[in-house]
Amino acid sequence: MKIYNTMTRRKEEFVPLVPGKVGIYACGPTVYNFFHIGNARPFIVFDVLRRYFRHLGYKVTFVQNFTDIDDKLINRAKAEGTTVPEIAERFIKEYYTDAEGLGIEKADVHPRATQHIGEIIKMIKALEQNGHAYRVDSGDVYFDTQSFSGYGKLSGQNLEDREAGARIDVDDVKKNPMDFALWKAQKPGEPAWNSPWGMGRPGWHIECSAMSTKYLGETFDIHCGGVDLIFPHHENEIAQSECATGKPFARYWMHNGHINVDNRKMSKSLGNGLLVRDISRDFDLEVVRMFMLSAHYRSPINYSRDLLLQAQSSLERMYTARNNAAFAREHAPLRDMSAEEQAFAARSGEAIRAFDAAMDDDLNTADAIGAIFDYIRDMNTALADANNPSRAAFDVALDTLKTMTDVLGLLRKEADTVPAEIKALVEERTAAKKNKEFARADEIRQKVLEAGYVIEDTPKGAKVKKA
Repeated sequence: MKIYNTMTRRKEEFVPLVPGKVGIYACGPTVYNFFHIGNARPFIVFDVLRRYFRHLGYKVTFVQNFTDIDDKLINRAKAEGTTVPEIAERFIKEYYTDAEGLGIEKADVHPRATQHIGEIIKMIKALEQNGHAYRVDSGDVYFDTQSFSGYGKLSGQNLEDREAGARIDVDDVKKNPMDFALWKAQKPGEPAWNSPWGMGRPGWHIECSAMSTKYLGETFDIHCGGVDLIFPHHENEIAQSECATGKPFARYWMHNGHINVDNRKMSKSLGNGLLVRDISRDFDLEVVRMFMLSAHYRSPINYSRDLLLQAQSSLERMYTARNNAAFAREHAPLRDMSAEEQAFAARSGEAIRAFDAAMDDDLNTADAIGAIFDYIRDMNTALADANNPSRAAFDVALDTLKTMTDVLGLLRKEADTVPAEIKALVEERTAAKKNKEFARADEIRQKVLEAGYVIEDTPKGAKVKKA
């Protein structure tokens, strides 16, 4: 598998630190609100990355954090007259609701910043002892960016260029404009923890360094997130982690592209930051997942209602193909596969190889979806009703389709379960038609429709689905 490494700015063959194992750290949400469509993209993309590594046979450890102490949480708690922990608990719960709708599996570890204060303090102390951190009179502790010669290697901009464009306040207590807070002294009414520098709380960047290295080691395989995190967040993570441990931090960096809304950059000033929760009122969230995966993860993507409707149509085509095959399988003869069916089974293996080739090319989900639709066309032709295909052939088709869609986290819903009483009515209607009792058959069809189901007559028998 080749992935584009932001650090080296090229595609590289992925070689794990430990053979057969992959450690991945993905930046998670700051839990002060429902998450928006821009947050959803990395959550979905890197969920697929994890699924694909498992498909390849790797043992994956996937870590995604929750930032549960931050100015945004503090301000919301003040505005609502509640506490920061209560805000965090509420929106962590809401995260799981939306994530489940999007088909995002829970991480192996979901660490919270407030539960790792000890590890954070330990890392800051190491930085202080190594001459990379300094305390100011207010009690804040800063990272000295001048002390790390590699600062800027991820974003590709050196420190001098960054400092030239930095805004310097008259009362700035930092040594250098680009220095960033590792520890923030407590302000009145803010949550705080005891530390060697007094009561306070961690800065944002240090949280991810402390949590990723705790669960994945001081050097691990892949760190990922949105392109907007390259600077300063990920740049700062590298600096503080490598200065604290003396070892390389993450070996591969993966970043997804921006998302626009109706061809305009998503921003607070434009008021177009669409919440996933709001979208879920109009669309099944699996449609949002399909939309996200229909483009390459590093490409900018434009969100619009029309594009979501297109994704919905594509997803419905996948479901229709699977459900039709599953229905036909129930009526298929139990026999060995014919020569034609064996040839189809061989092409099924080729389809998975085509799918894998797309995914091996820097997680190209757009081409992988194309491989799935190519297979669906072949499947529909090979298993046409006139061929009277065997159950074994349908098993191959359904297993192949499931192998590919499971990697993408699609087709998670089972075919509609038809209640026993509806099935009984359908059987009664079939018997009525056989006995030429057509009025009774029409009466039963109407009764089934009023119950919310539609009967479709096929060469294989009556098929029932929700209206």
